[in-house]
Amino acid sequence: MDPSPHAELAFHIAASTGLPVPTASRVVADVIAFFGETTEQFVRRRHGELQRRGHKNARIWVAIAGELAGRPVGAGELSERQLRRIVYG
Repeated sequence: MDPSPHAELAFHIAASTGLPVPTASRVVADVIAFFGETTEQFVRRRHGELQRRGHKNARIWVAIAGELAGRPVGAGELSERQLRRIVYG
């Protein structure tokens, strides 16, 4: 028996995909962790990733704002200033 708090979802995924239950449980845990980031964690992570790819801040703020709007867990609308404050304090 799967002791995770999302066992029902893991069993459903296993049944609908043919994945073994332990694999489905790991998939559920990975997805929950991915979308469990706070807005601040997401903004800092994405800013760093885009900056390392050579993007300038003017482009980064637009990209991050667009990505936040499409996340399943709504982060609320943030201005460019709010995004900057999350990264730089």
